[in-house]
Amino acid sequence: MDGKAAPNGVATIEDRILRITGYYGYYPGYSSQKSASRSSVIQCKPGGNCPSRHRGMTRQLSPLSVAEDSAAPILELQNRSPSGICRHSRVERQSRSGEEGTQTHTESSGQETEGQTRCQSCTSTFLKLIWRFLIILSVSSSWVGTTQFVKITFETFDCPFFMTWFSTNWNIMIFPIYYSGHLATAQEKQSPIKKFRECSRIFGEDGLTLKLFLKRTAPFSILWTLTNYLYLLALKKLTATDVSALFCCNKAFVFLLSWIVLKDRFMGARIVAAIMAITGIVMMAYADGFQGDSIIGVAYAVGSASTSALYKVLFKMFLGSANFGEAAHFVSTLGFFNFIFISITPIILYFTKVEYWYPFSAVPWGYLCGVAGLWLAFNILVNVGVVLTYPILISIGTVLSVPGNAAVDLLKHKMIFSVVRLGATIIICIGFLLMLLPEEWDEITLRFINSLKEKKSEDHSEDITESSVHTRSRSRANGTVSIPLA
Repeated sequence: MDGKAAPNGVATIEDRILRITGYYGYYPGYSSQKSASRSSVIQCKPGGNCPSRHRGMTRQLSPLSVAEDSAAPILELQNRSPSGICRHSRVERQSRSGEEGTQTHTESSGQETEGQTRCQSCTSTFLKLIWRFLIILSVSSSWVGTTQFVKITFETFDCPFFMTWFSTNWNIMIFPIYYSGHLATAQEKQSPIKKFRECSRIFGEDGLTLKLFLKRTAPFSILWTLTNYLYLLALKKLTATDVSALFCCNKAFVFLLSWIVLKDRFMGARIVAAIMAITGIVMMAYADGFQGDSIIGVAYAVGSASTSALYKVLFKMFLGSANFGEAAHFVSTLGFFNFIFISITPIILYFTKVEYWYPFSAVPWGYLCGVAGLWLAFNILVNVGVVLTYPILISIGTVLSVPGNAAVDLLKHKMIFSVVRLGATIIICIGFLLMLLPEEWDEITLRFINSLKEKKSEDHSEDITESSVHTRSRSRANGTVSIPLA
């Protein structure tokens, strides 16, 4: 039956079926050629060379041009390796594996880059935290050291104004220290005169003139001297812990003066902090029954905090904000004014025997230099810290001097703190921390609470979705379908 040709020219039933189904590459005689080529391929042993007569037969049975397409299965069979695996498919698999390897390598390199970026960001964050912690620790340590050195100096040298004047003269060195840092770090270095004139803009567009020197420097120099002098007088009457705690009230006084004079924004939290500061002052004065050296020492400490607050408010009113160079220039100018115009005051106190020392060799210059050096370090750290980090960190360093002084008084001087003094100290410190709240703290708190609520609601909705998906998957696994009720 296969050898007979049909009327329409189709030789076999297989050819007829292929024509009807529209097989790709069909032509008359396809089945006979396929069977002949198959027999020729079967006769070839794997790994051996096929006789040329089979190749000739294949070519004779492919007279049409479309025979190249129909011979594709034969070519695939002839391209098989001795193991029976198609070489073409192996090449395709190798190319696919190469593409997958390239993709995997790209993903791995991207993951390595992302890991390095995260590592670098974590390292920089850690270094910033270390730097801020060191700033806070340095500010607190320098202030504690200054206070304790003053207490030790008073044991052999009871001249608070001379100590104030001597320590203030060291402020002249702040601008030279700043300029040395400028030479060490700046890419474009300026001459000392040019840098001095640039930093003199804090006094006005015309720079530092004799009129401005007397007009702007005199009141601030007087307030600076009063602040430090009253602080030292308070240390003669009270412990270092009490004086440092009472001095923290200057933050509350700054707020009250700014609210009254500068018309700053009213804040309920800061009013509460001011009330707490006043309550702490009253409790500190009540600790010894409003009598003796205690009440006088509290008055001195509160006076020192008040003059410090007035200094800060007037500085903001007349001079505004200043960068590190301008602040260094201004503080050095105060030291220069103190050396020229206030030097007459300790001389008068010496000859009137209010602050008298004799002989000259009996002066504890080592302790005096220690006090002046620590005071200078504190002033530099305050100015540098405000520029290099957040001002709130400087304030935290200042308030941490209270527990620092308490630790020194407890361990070295064997001080016993009464319950009233301890409560007053804690109340003042809490009030000081309330003063550090930003002006928009209520709005920030509300936004934070709302974000937490939104996050919780999103997490809750995700949990509900996941639980419903798990329920459906379990139902399908058990052969049941859960239908939600309307």
